[in-house]
Amino acid sequence: MVEHGTPEPMAPMGGGPEVAPNDKTMGALSYILPFIGSAIVLLSESNKARPFQKFHAVQGLGLAVAYVIYQIVAAIVGAVLGGLSGGLLCCVTTVLPLLPLAPMVYYAYQAYQGQVFDIPFLTDFMVQQGWLQRI
Repeated sequence: MVEHGTPEPMAPMGGGPEVAPNDKTMGALSYILPFIGSAIVLLSESNKARPFQKFHAVQGLGLAVAYVIYQIVAAIVGAVLGGLSGGLLCCVTTVLPLLPLAPMVYYAYQAYQGQVFDIPFLTDFMVQQGWLQRI
């Protein structure tokens, strides 16, 4: 029984962990503000104890690290291509670093909907390394 004024947790389809509205919000923040949102969840004992929040915090942190690596590679490619010629390649190298933002927003939306999902390649890699446990 839930006390008056306390939101009742909702169980996602498939019999996964209970997902409260706060879990969804923190899960989404783990993708939108990956370093800050993940740090809040992973450093707070009460949040870290929630499997939904912890899963998305760790996965969001892994996505953020992959994004930083992508940014470094994109900067190198942009510098090489920009040095070779200008014009259209300059526009391509300007847009190149922004491409990963679309999946990050999509994953935040999915987490806010209470979904537990795998990020292709990244989730499997993190599970194999022991950094992430599927829920």
